[in-house]
Amino acid sequence: MSDPVNGAERSLGQLVASATAEMSALVHDEIALAKAEIRQDVKRGAMGGAAGGAAAMVLLFSLPMLSFALAYGIQAWSHWHISVCFLLSFAANVLLAGLLGLVAYAKFKKVKKPEKSINSAKQTAAILQNAKPHPRPERAVLPGTVQDKAAVVGRSSA
Repeated sequence: MSDPVNGAERSLGQLVASATAEMSALVHDEIALAKAEIRQDVKRGAMGGAAGGAAAMVLLFSLPMLSFALAYGIQAWSHWHISVCFLLSFAANVLLAGLLGLVAYAKFKKVKKPEKSINSAKQTAAILQNAKPHPRPERAVLPGTVQDKAAVVGRSSA
């Protein structure tokens, strides 16, 4: 029996199985790296989305209630015309929504693309482009046989 540790004495099947296992491990490692990088950015994006959603909710739900309360409060305090008081109330709500929108923008700006995964995938693609398959010997195929039909299908799908 041959020693499986010695690469020169391994059979073709063992070499193919080894290469397949190593490629599978490489792909799994790259997927794990991408997941780890993206998980962090998804959390940041979720926080930005939550802040943006909160800004929209505050603006939506506070406008009717807070606008009336603020406008009548300003009018009672200053004795200005009620329309001016409603405009000041609206401006205060827009200012609050703008501040929450800035928080959302700051969170979204921190989201970055997964640089390590992209670089790793590019390196793997560059290595695989340089790999050349072992040429297969041509076999004589009789016309009309199963091998002939398979060869035609293989050529048409390439």
